[in-house]
Amino acid sequence: MTAIQTTLTEPARSAQLFERASKSLVSGVSASARLHGVLGRPLFLERGDGPRIWDVDGREYLDFVLSFGATFLGHNDPAVRAAVEEALRRGVICGYETEHQTLLAEALQRLIPCAEFVRLANTGGEATQFALRIARSATGRQVVLKFEGHYHGLHDYATWNARGAQRDELPSYPYIPPISDSSGVPPQLADLVVVVPWNDPAAIEQAMAERGHEIAAIICEPVNYNAGCIPPRPGFLQHLRDLATRHGAVLIFDEVLTSFRMAPGGAQEHYAVVPDLSTTAKALANGLPIAAIVGRADLMHELGPAGKALHSGTYTGHLIPVLAALATLDALSQPGFYDGLLARCEHFYAGLDALFTKHGLPGHVQGVGGRFAIYWGAAGPIWDYQDALRCDERLARRFVQGCIERGVFLSYGGRGLGHQGISAAHTLADLDDALARIDLVLSEMAAA
Repeated sequence: MTAIQTTLTEPARSAQLFERASKSLVSGVSASARLHGVLGRPLFLERGDGPRIWDVDGREYLDFVLSFGATFLGHNDPAVRAAVEEALRRGVICGYETEHQTLLAEALQRLIPCAEFVRLANTGGEATQFALRIARSATGRQVVLKFEGHYHGLHDYATWNARGAQRDELPSYPYIPPISDSSGVPPQLADLVVVVPWNDPAAIEQAMAERGHEIAAIICEPVNYNAGCIPPRPGFLQHLRDLATRHGAVLIFDEVLTSFRMAPGGAQEHYAVVPDLSTTAKALANGLPIAAIVGRADLMHELGPAGKALHSGTYTGHLIPVLAALATLDALSQPGFYDGLLARCEHFYAGLDALFTKHGLPGHVQGVGGRFAIYWGAAGPIWDYQDALRCDERLARRFVQGCIERGVFLSYGGRGLGHQGISAAHTLADLDDALARIDLVLSEMAAA
């Protein structure tokens, strides 16, 4: 690791690349989230290896963003790299079936509790889109119940209330007015969305009592990582399971981010609550683009050609990410994988808490498995999106900037809304190195 950095001057090569990119790429980026909220530009990378990344100006960082959660095994994992090389040796096979798609489906069946059948997809957003289509096809209903602060992709039926303003009180309890996160979404679709607060059993009970006959699906992130890291209260996921069963709705766990973080079977294994359908992506192939919809046999057979719910795609089941996914699942299925990973995560989270206490700063760490968030100014645990919005944005920004200056790369989403992660490649020495750097950041913040 290079010497600890103390200033974040604008590097020449990064500045040049951003200026050039801004003349051809909209806002200088290929995806909106890559415009870092503290840097004011994307991080232009030269390479990554294990838990480290190097930018085009030669700066080295311990990476806790990890491709927004996709690089679960660490960058440049040898087994995944070998799988990609094998796929290339076979030819860039696209639009055909091989035995390997079946092998991947069988692996997902073994690992994920609800996975009676599997359909591969390309992105997490595509997976949630078609999970909702399955639910509508199977139930004949049109309305979807979702939770404030939960993100399920950018398609028109999902992009509601994942981000929103702070509210002092619920305007029409239990419902939150559906507000699209994007322009260009037909406002008429608001009639097909019911939004309620997370971790509020009374709110969802009332919503289902009043509108359960209309609701095709209840969809949630079983851990709300997209608002930092907001776990379910004890018993809440089982409450959703019971309500969905009682009202004939399809329970969908959006495990695009939670898959594999705390157990091979994801959040549904960790919390022992089995949904009807689930989605997985992100960590599935350690950075290669692939996703899957998995679930109950009768529901999955709503998809064509067995059923009438259309789903297909030229790139679906592309051999390169399929072989990468098989290598990834093999790695996380090895004995002791989770014992070691979770022990390192708890060591790091405890170390962060100790540093906040040491410096007398109001930072609250919430971590479940390999993803975590820091909520600045929180007096206690964060249980819903509105709690997260009350956190201190000024302190959060200063902290992230200080960490980046010292070679610890973090995401920033305002307040505690940037979710961070630990990969299997982070060793205890790496995490202690990061804690030493963060110690310096907090010392400066405390002095200021």
